[in-house]
Amino acid sequence: MNKLLFLPESNDKSILRKKKSEADRLCESVIKGMQEKKASDIVMMDLREIKGAVADFFIMCSASSDKQVGAIADEVEEMVFKETKEYPWHVEGIENKEWILLDYVNVVVHVFQSGKRQFYGLEELWGDAKSSRFELELSSQNFKS
Repeated sequence: MNKLLFLPESNDKSILRKKKSEADRLCESVIKGMQEKKASDIVMMDLREIKGAVADFFIMCSASSDKQVGAIADEVEEMVFKETKEYPWHVEGIENKEWILLDYVNVVVHVFQSGKRQFYGLEELWGDAKSSRFELELSSQNFKS
């Protein structure tokens, strides 16, 4: 169950922000879900120092097809729920599967088809943010003798 404060009179997401440790766990789960479905170019942007930022973190990745975009988004949702019992507050782009956004309030996940990611250029738009890149983790199960 989410531990969010619900105030129906307000649309201000800042009142819904969670503790840092919860955001850290959420980010780890998101990245693990992306890696599980072989997402490429995974970037986490720390927006906490950016005035007027809409979230604490953006985590984005690229996929080579609409099917992979959908699979990554599904895996992220499943992994986050499995590890944190959280559902996204809002989801966009499920129908087109060119850019799926999963909004967990203080962590916003962007799963792009490669061309759409370049077109929208979120990394350039939020260029003042600190960013970290994550590579695909290869497990020993991926190698057969």
